[in-house]
Order: sequence, then C-alpha cells, then structure tokens
Amino acid sequence: MDAGREAAGHRRGNRGRFIPVFVPGALAVFAICAVLATWPASRHVNGHYVAGAASGYGEQSGGDYLQLVWNFWLPGHQLQHGHAPWLDPYSFQPESPVRPTLQGLVFSMPFWPLERAFGPAWAYNLMLLAAFLAAGGFTCWWLRSLGLARAPALLGGVVFALAPYRLQQSTGHLLGWISFLLPAMLLALERRRYVLAALALTAIPLSGQVHLALGAIPLYIAYAWIRLPRWRPRLLGFGGAVAAVAAGVLVQHVVIATSIVSGGRSLGSVAHYSATLSDFVTRSNGNGVERFVFVGWVTPLVAIAGLVVAWRTRGRRLAVFLGAAALLPMLLALGTHLPGYSSLWHAFAPLRYPRVPERLMPIACLMLAALVAFASTRLRRVGLVAVVAVVLAVDLHVQIFGAQKAFTNDPAYAALREPGRLVELPMFRPDIDLGSTYLAYAIQSPRQRPEGYSTTAVQAADGWAKRHHDLSCGIGDVPRYVRYVAIHRGVYQRAGYIGDRCPAAAETMLRRQGFRVLARSGPITMWQAPWGP
Repeated sequence: MDAGREAAGHRRGNRGRFIPVFVPGALAVFAICAVLATWPASRHVNGHYVAGAASGYGEQSGGDYLQLVWNFWLPGHQLQHGHAPWLDPYSFQPESPVRPTLQGLVFSMPFWPLERAFGPAWAYNLMLLAAFLAAGGFTCWWLRSLGLARAPALLGGVVFALAPYRLQQSTGHLLGWISFLLPAMLLALERRRYVLAALALTAIPLSGQVHLALGAIPLYIAYAWIRLPRWRPRLLGFGGAVAAVAAGVLVQHVVIATSIVSGGRSLGSVAHYSATLSDFVTRSNGNGVERFVFVGWVTPLVAIAGLVVAWRTRGRRLAVFLGAAALLPMLLALGTHLPGYSSLWHAFAPLRYPRVPERLMPIACLMLAALVAFASTRLRRVGLVAVVAVVLAVDLHVQIFGAQKAFTNDPAYAALREPGRLVELPMFRPDIDLGSTYLAYAIQSPRQRPEGYSTTAVQAADGWAKRHHDLSCGIGDVPRYVRYVAIHRGVYQRAGYIGDRCPAAAETMLRRQGFRVLARSGPITMWQAPWGP
C-alpha cells in the first residue's frame, strides 16, 4: 500500500514537472505553425500587415483585414476618450445613427495596449499569432480533457491551427480568428465550467459571427447532451445555448434588422458562393476565397481511420458526434449544389441572411482535427506521431497570406489638424470592400465620414452613397457639411477607373466649389473647402 502511494506520488510528481515543459513546448509548436502558414509574408512582418495579397498602387491596399484593424482599434480609442467602446461615432456620419461595432468584442482589449506600444500593423500581426496559439492550444487542451495522450492531442491542435479554411478566413475575416472559441467552449463543457462555456459560445454571435453561431449552438447542445452525465449538469450546460440564442436575437434586432441586409440575401447570391465537391480537394483558391474549402488529401483519410478508433475505444455516441459534426458543415457548404438546400433555405428563416454557406466550415475543421488525433492514438511511439504531423502539415499547406505595406503616418492626412467631416474619392457603397482602404487612414485621422465599409450599414448610408457616387467623376456638388475631400488615385486605379479622366474631373469639380489643395502625398491629394467645419 505504501509502495502504491509512493508510485502514485511519483506519477503526480512527473506530471507536475512535465506541465511547465509541455505547455511552453506546445505553444512553441503552434507559433511555428503560424510562421509556416503565413510564409513568406511573415518575412516582411515589420511595417506590413500579414493579410491577403492585393496591390495598393502606391497606397494602402484594401481588404477585409482593414475592417478588423479598425474594429480592434476603435473600442480602445473610445475608452481613451471616455466614450462607449461598442459604438462607432465616425463611419456613415451624419447620415446614419451611431451604430454598435461588434467585431472588436474579443480582440480589442489586448489590441489596444499593443497598438499604443507598437502601432497598428505590429498589433494586428501579434494578434494574428495569438489566434494561432489559441486555436491550437484550446484544441490540444480539449483533446487532453477527453483523455488523449499529449502527442495525439498536440497533433490535433496542429491540424486545426493549419486548417486551410481557417487560414483563408484569417487573411481578413474575423471567422478564422474567432474559431478558437469552438474548442474553448467544448473544453469548458468537458470540465464543467458552465459559465465559461456560455461566455465562449455567446461571444460568437456578439462578435457578429451569427452564421457560425447557427452551427455552434447545436454543436454546444449536442456535446452537452452526450458528455454531461445527468439532467442537472445538462440543464446548466443548456443555459449557455439559451444565452447565445438571446445574443443572436439581440444582434438581429439591433444591427441586422435595420441594415441593408434586413430583408435577407437572395438564393441567387447563395448559389454564387456555393462550393462544389471538387473545391474540397482543390488546393488553389482560384474559384474565390469564399469557395475555398480545401481539407487536404491525406487528412480526411486519416480522419476516417480516427472515426473507427473513436467508435471502438470511446463509444458510439462520441464517434457519431464527431463524424456528424465533421460531415454536416461540409454538406451545407455545397449550398444550392446540395439537393434539398433550397427547401431548407426557404423553411428556416435564419438561413436566408448569410450569403456564404461555407461559414460553418470551422466546425468541420475542428472535428477533422479531433478525428486525426484519435487515429494517432494507435501509434505507440511519439516519433511516429511527429512523422504524421509533418506529413499532414505538408498535406494541409496552402500559400494564401500576403504582406501589405502599412501606411500609418501619411502626410496628406497629417495635414488635417482642424475639425471637419471628410469624404474620400472614389466613393463606394458600404458593402463594397474597396472602401476598406480608407479605414487605414481613419485610424490616423479619426473624424466623421459619410462613407464607411460594413455589410450591415443602415439603408440611409447606402442611399447617400448611391446619390453621391457620381462625385467620383466630378458630377454634382460636395455637401456643405463636408470640409475635406481626399482624392485617392491609387484606389481609382485598383477600382478599374481607366486613365486619369475621373480623378481629374473630380479635382475640377472641387476647384469650381472653391476647394484648395491642402497637402499631397504620393497618389493622395487632400483638399479643403472654403467654408468652416
């Protein structure tokens, strides 16, 4: 008996000594995954955003990543000036009521001190690294809580961290970043931390990812049902789902119901973004970033083997859960190519608002990672698991990140030292991502703008952009409540305006109204009105 206690104490001692080694080692592995996944863009991390690849024609290259930077930066800026951190007092003003900004909920607080210390580009890149660590770390931790050994659990974390769909959605969309909340909520449920599980789940719709929430909530409920042993724990777990549904309804009424997508999307737009079966085995994103659902060639085969292992060693319920949660999002990603999807779209009202049916794919990526981890439990040597990890890393590798030069101190915008609203030309409707370029300069010079970039802008803002769109080519007059106008010739070029006719006509219009040149910086010219703010 004494020998038994001594042996047990020895095992606990080994575990206690190992944890300080394993955790930093695992984080180091996921950091290496981040470097490999973003290579070669990560070579140019200094002074660049590691994001999607596009030309900026001499100024900030537009993209959804700038919407993330803006929404991560804004809450800290608002708090610094004593204002509500969830409101955006600059975009679409004065045409729109002040609107809540949702995407900064999870990442804005750590982003704020990093941005103040290192600037927005470094802060963004460090937060991207943190998203890799969180995705891999929480997956590994969740799998360990299921009883898997360290090496298989670490392999599962690597597969989820390197999941191609998660990477593609991390080049600019919040979906890839926030997918770490999926293993985090399952981990919290497994460890009976019901409040933390509810917070992780509720943060998904509150961050604006309501489409992912449509899959995360049933995932949460199903996991609580099969893993919590009695009715009382199950009811405590289900409370998180109720909170998440309430959060989704709140977002619907406060944001979506008053926006340009209040009537939902058309089935035709869903068809445009629907994946095909060949997209699941196509490594290139040539068919469009939204249809990029590559899951590897070897990885799915290993996952099938993992399903058999889970069935034999962990029981049917968990195996069915993992298999179904991997398969259903992939089927739904087919959208209108899936028989019966159109009927489901008409019958289930929440499905009419998202236009990209692939947005549930992070769930499939997580389940595939878990099944791969189960398959590797049959390998008796850690070295063999390491070999499998290398093989799967090669199998999943895609090169989709680019390095976008960060224009954080532009002289033309630095010349704006007095208050007054600003319009930037060319002009775009709120849901056109070409207008995202202006968000980079808005951080340098925050002020009210009738323009902005948001797929949930109010209809009044969209109407303003339609009425004044011809200002881009010098037709009409700048409203007198606008004091400054910035001409972005690089954006004209990227938007497909041919030659110099439209920007030249816009400058002629400004001279006619009495505007004068305030400053020039490369392709950007800042004009000031003859009237005051």
